[in-house]
Amino acid sequence: MQTATISFDRFNTLADRAAGERIRAARARLGDKVVLLCHHYQRADVYAHADITGDSLKLSRLASQSDAENIVFCGVHFMAEVADILSRPEQVSILPDLAAGCSMADMASLAKVERAWRELSAVLDPDQKVTPVTYINSAADLKAFCGEHGGIVCTSSNATKILQWSFAQREKVLFFPDQHLGRWSGYKMGIPLDDMVIWNPDLELGGLTREQIAKAKIILWHGYCSVHQMFQPKDILKFRNQHPDGFVISHPECSFEVCKQSDYIGSTETILQTVKAAPPNTRWLVGTELNLVERLAEEVKHEGKIVQFMAGTICMCSTMQRIDPQHLAWTLENLAEGRVVNQIKVPAHEAKLAKIALERMLAVS
Repeated sequence: MQTATISFDRFNTLADRAAGERIRAARARLGDKVVLLCHHYQRADVYAHADITGDSLKLSRLASQSDAENIVFCGVHFMAEVADILSRPEQVSILPDLAAGCSMADMASLAKVERAWRELSAVLDPDQKVTPVTYINSAADLKAFCGEHGGIVCTSSNATKILQWSFAQREKVLFFPDQHLGRWSGYKMGIPLDDMVIWNPDLELGGLTREQIAKAKIILWHGYCSVHQMFQPKDILKFRNQHPDGFVISHPECSFEVCKQSDYIGSTETILQTVKAAPPNTRWLVGTELNLVERLAEEVKHEGKIVQFMAGTICMCSTMQRIDPQHLAWTLENLAEGRVVNQIKVPAHEAKLAKIALERMLAVS
């Protein structure tokens, strides 16, 4: 590999169309040496270049099965980490813009989770009483923490099943970083809302009393998705008043109140599959990220289906939007010249423990 890279400054002022042309040219030079992954929330002018589309875990698993030397992940940082953990040693995971992070993932750092574990030790023995469960939307070091402490990873589609496994191991669960997914999944299992408490990492003992911790079945981290928190029950009420025959489908990262008032709850893949499989001429209100909703609306309109975005204001995954045609063109042209930029490499000790937690999930799922 050469060491000098092509400067991004040469791409920063490119028009989107010109960047798109350079992406196609670089892809042609690279051939099957690269596989380009795009998450469902990715902006359209990048999504159009994808080899594989889907949710984060699906993309990482499919990339690891490809013959490509380089995995270019158009998503966010934790997704590229999972791709690195699950891929073969000779494969390289790349994120076109290192600023593409996840605000939810950032709400639970390793330092804060380790401190919570220590504080729980003042009330009970967490290694005997608590199964740590991290949503896949989290950093690799938190997945490693779960791997080390008998815990596991979950996704938005398997969270309930993962909780069932977790309770078979120990009597309580510490669920991070998304409180809403944890609450909805626990509710589906019949766990009373009063037995699910919020742990605020900025407060001593998470802001809880010893009695609350002792009684709780699920300790929910005070975290959330900045996109899905925008959806409100009033959005659903307005839709139902205007379209009483319509259907509402929401992502489980939405608030409990939104989930409770929806007809269907599911992951990004479930949302897509449900609406696409629905009868023609149906109307849908969808509570998830804007790019996915707009793309879905285009794909099903020929069947007379109408798909509406739930929120009254524009809300998209702003951090994922940082991966634009200019960054993708820069990444691919460097690869075509034999240079890797923005490689995501999880330290070996973290990757080993994180893979344990991920493999527990895959075995349960």
